[in-house]
Amino acid sequence: MSAGEAPAPERPGEPAPSDTAAAQDLSAVESEPEERPQEARAARRELYDHAPEFMFKAAASFGGSLVGGSQHGVSGGRVDGDVFMGGKTESHHYYGSAGPVHASGEIPAEEVESLAAVFEESDAFATALERLRGDRIVVLTGAHSTGRRAAALMLLHRLGITTVRALDAETPPAALREQLGNASGHVLCDLALSRGKPLKYNHLLAAQDELRKRDGHLVITLESTATLTGITPVPWKPPSAAAVLRAHLRHHVGDGPVERLLGLSPVRDFLAHAHQLREVRGFAEELAAYDSGSGSLADLAAFSRASVEEQVRQWFGNEQLSLRDKSFLVSLAVFDQAPYPLAAELADQLYVLLQETENPARPPEIPVFGPAITDRLQLARAQGYEEYESTEWGQVPQFVARFQDDRIARTLLDEVWTGHPSARPALIRWIQRLAHDGRPVVRTRAAATAAMLTAADLPSAMALLIDGWATARGYAPRQIAANTLTLSHLLGAPAVPRILSQWCLDDHPARRWTAVRAYALLVPLRPEQTEQALEAIAARTRLGESDARERNHFIQSTALLLSAGDRRATLTELVRLLEQDTASVRALVLSAFLTACHAEEDGLLAWFTEDDDRTPAGIGTPAALWRAALADPTHTKAALTALRTWVYEADRHPSAEEALTALLPALAVSAQDTARLSHLLRTLPGEHGGPPPAAAARLLSALPSR
Repeated sequence: MSAGEAPAPERPGEPAPSDTAAAQDLSAVESEPEERPQEARAARRELYDHAPEFMFKAAASFGGSLVGGSQHGVSGGRVDGDVFMGGKTESHHYYGSAGPVHASGEIPAEEVESLAAVFEESDAFATALERLRGDRIVVLTGAHSTGRRAAALMLLHRLGITTVRALDAETPPAALREQLGNASGHVLCDLALSRGKPLKYNHLLAAQDELRKRDGHLVITLESTATLTGITPVPWKPPSAAAVLRAHLRHHVGDGPVERLLGLSPVRDFLAHAHQLREVRGFAEELAAYDSGSGSLADLAAFSRASVEEQVRQWFGNEQLSLRDKSFLVSLAVFDQAPYPLAAELADQLYVLLQETENPARPPEIPVFGPAITDRLQLARAQGYEEYESTEWGQVPQFVARFQDDRIARTLLDEVWTGHPSARPALIRWIQRLAHDGRPVVRTRAAATAAMLTAADLPSAMALLIDGWATARGYAPRQIAANTLTLSHLLGAPAVPRILSQWCLDDHPARRWTAVRAYALLVPLRPEQTEQALEAIAARTRLGESDARERNHFIQSTALLLSAGDRRATLTELVRLLEQDTASVRALVLSAFLTACHAEEDGLLAWFTEDDDRTPAGIGTPAALWRAALADPTHTKAALTALRTWVYEADRHPSAEEALTALLPALAVSAQDTARLSHLLRTLPGEHGGPPPAAAARLLSALPSR
């Protein structure tokens, strides 16, 4: 079987399961083709509203122990009397002294002293130290990779303890007392707990009694979500990355060069992103190497990106991380800075598809309930916040999730697409389903995801996603293809302009539609593509053979090129085509120009009103198009209608009247022109049955006397 050949079906005459699923997804996208495409301006607005923000940036260029008045001596422990669970007695059995002896060992004093040289204290540290000094035991809880272990060692160090034993994380809570040795200090980092094996208040009491006998102290560190009963821990909040970096630099290079090093551009960029403390420590070593002359600014600049890539590799290389968690990470990368419920809901859809890939014979399962939102965001190095989302009903509040480092999303998708090819079939089917979703934000993010995959591997994305959308019978998938190509170009994907220009001349009308719509979306963001876009559309128009629907699509898309970017350059290019081209191209140019004049949103009048250049030279280009439209028998009526709307607008806004006053003399070149314009102004009726616009009479004076 060749590399690109599908696996054989299990039974003759039946399609392979993967092929069947893919065909069903594709047919879902193509079913019920729409009779009318989405209007070009609405499509552009939807893309701009819901695509990830960084893509457009590319276009422009992370308590006390008192409860109920009762104070208890154990640091994490405070209990109001006895604890009753459901009015019944529960018996929990744990390993006792007869159980296995768990491994422990003494932490080298050199490690502790080295850490003490760079450790930066925080308010949480002071609180924990007070607890430890008075109660001999303290429980620290916090997020992963926030320096909990370092804090535990430093708490003991601040008490003058020189001998510290590390206890086994698998120690059962009931066996905690038996694991304490004769050392004056103990740390138990990341104690393994579960709902069936919680850390209880009585466990701490037993350990506290033993510590008093041995004159010892114990620090336990846990995840924020650890299962505790009757215990209130000290929440661990680390110092800022800048403070930690400064402390490490002082240790490595002394006080002298610290401020100079912190002022370097790669250092400022590093601190602008959310980095874990272990990454800060590594960066400090790189910075010290640069100061000694053995490193470069390029090395410093690359470190931050490399740390993001390493984090992503760890996520997907970690066999202890569940497939559902990995599915959520992928979904969050797609819906970064979008409503969290979307990321969670659609992550489970991806989870089902990945289960089918891993074990096709086993029905996929989705737990109805799972981890808390805070736990999932903590795992993903993300944060949640309230934000307003644009909808067809206006702005509505949403709980939004975003990665603390805005580079994670694209790095993560690149890693999944290029580093884990076995996930591709499920990922492709998932993206195809997203593209068929009825919610604009989901459809747009499907296109944005496909764009990131295109930038990473254009041939595969074109074959597996884009071309299927571009040749679909319905307009919705073609719109997804156009969005994908637009965003791909913004992300630096190669060959997109060539693809668009070739597709404009393609024999397949759906590819032509997709290319022209992509140009309409792209040019306002990349004005340098204007000439190529217009030439590609004109080249197709010269060939003819387009039906009325396609011609209207060309007109609407060309008009959209005039809604943003360098409009004067676009007008100049239209004049060139008008003067040098065929009748069919001339008709396209004039129809697109008048459509742009009619547009209420980002129309030519709004631009012309704000334009500072109202000299004859500055007015010359739009005036040439106006004159051509007024003089062309097939466009005269539409031109006069558009001009009437401009006069009505001039009656409402003085700036529009000022602009029209400057324009009219350039339109009245001949006596016939003057007569036509004079008749329009003198006979113009009022809007909605009202009196004639007063601006019409004033504009008459702008016409030359004949």
